[in-house]
Amino acid sequence: MRTDPLFRAIKTAHGETVTITFDDKPLSVPAGISVAAALLLAGVDHTRRNPVSSEPRAPYCMMGVCFECLMEINGQPSTQACLVSVHEGMEVRRQNGAALFQAAGEVLSA
Repeated sequence: MRTDPLFRAIKTAHGETVTITFDDKPLSVPAGISVAAALLLAGVDHTRRNPVSSEPRAPYCMMGVCFECLMEINGQPSTQACLVSVHEGMEVRRQNGAALFQAAGEVLSA
């Protein structure tokens, strides 16, 4: 779901963009910013759902403290989107609920 963005892009020297895939849809975003910032800029209203209440959650602190921006990035669940820079072809998905891991890093369904 998209909302009107509360954020505006700061013009970069070259105005470069990259295309990422967010929940199976292509999204053109400014190069060099975090995944969380890119999604907020694009008007995305939430990045995950709380594993207990299923309430939608969104990035809050933007510096890796609050863990509200946990997402699946390039197949890796529970990744802090505020600490990862976007790059061409990146695949990003909302994280709905908790992610469980096996020792080898394989994801089990929650």
